[in-house]
Amino acid sequence: MKKSIVILLHIGFWLCYLLLIGIMLAVFYRSSSQSVDQTARVLNAFKSLFLFAFLPSFLTFYGCYLIVFQKYLQQKKFVLSIISGFLISVGASIVAYILMRYLIETGQLIDMDKGGVNGRSTAIRTILFMSFIASISGLASMILKGFITWVKEIKLKEELKQKNHETEMALIKSQLDPHFLFNTLNNIDVLILKDATEASNYLNKLSDILRFMLYETKTDEILLRKEIEYIEKYIELQKIRTANANYVSFEVMGNPANITIAPMVFIPFIENAFKHSTNKKIDNAISVQLIIKKENILFICENKFDSNRKLTKESNGLGNDLIQKRLNLIYPEQHLLELDKQINLYRVKLTIKNG
Repeated sequence: MKKSIVILLHIGFWLCYLLLIGIMLAVFYRSSSQSVDQTARVLNAFKSLFLFAFLPSFLTFYGCYLIVFQKYLQQKKFVLSIISGFLISVGASIVAYILMRYLIETGQLIDMDKGGVNGRSTAIRTILFMSFIASISGLASMILKGFITWVKEIKLKEELKQKNHETEMALIKSQLDPHFLFNTLNNIDVLILKDATEASNYLNKLSDILRFMLYETKTDEILLRKEIEYIEKYIELQKIRTANANYVSFEVMGNPANITIAPMVFIPFIENAFKHSTNKKIDNAISVQLIIKKENILFICENKFDSNRKLTKESNGLGNDLIQKRLNLIYPEQHLLELDKQINLYRVKLTIKNG
């Protein structure tokens, strides 16, 4: 929701509140007798009504709006929300009552001809009544804040859906790189003559990868073990292109059982590692680690590269900006992405909180 609309909602609420106070003043003005001191009495009535109704309501409204809702109600701590809201309303009423007693002359409190609060009312009864009025404003503030938050969440979900669609399309274009597919198919074709069984095995891996990209990525979350299986198959297919068995290392530490994660979170970094790793004869040119802990998942991807070699800019692959935007939408304040580029080594470290 736009900030201007939020401001208008606040202004509208207080205009209605002040209108109610104005109506009460008008009733008091008309019921008061015609006298020389009539203007002074109305002025004192306005001051009393302001301190009695507006000030505690104002303090309670924004106390609940800024503190209670975010700290307790949004966290579903309902009992603490009620207690803290009541304490704020009582505190605001005590402040307003003290001002009303000592800033306005004795005997000039609000004096309604019928059933109003007068100077003989006890402090406790007055404060409790003021707290009741303030609590209504506090309840209205949390309803307003809840409505604004609800609208923001709807907008965020729509934005997330759009970004996920854009990312999904970019991922599909990136994954279905013609060079990767053609090279893999050519390598499998050559392997058929040497080892038909092994060639069939790689062809099944390629089929599984395509199936994963077309179907599994459409959900918001998948099992972590499926993501790991996909990474393993992707790496195996990439390794066909080199005779160096130690070119890539992939290690998983921890138990991925029953852990879910957004699909295709790690693979863009692995793709970029293959894209920028220039020497396939080096051992551990690409190193990938996935460390699964109780509180978080740690992904580390390192690749060695030749700093003197200039790579041509390609349209394939996801840039770090798009990856970061997607992470911000999927895991807001629940992830940490660290990129470290050294002379001949590029390192990605991504930490995602479990749950």
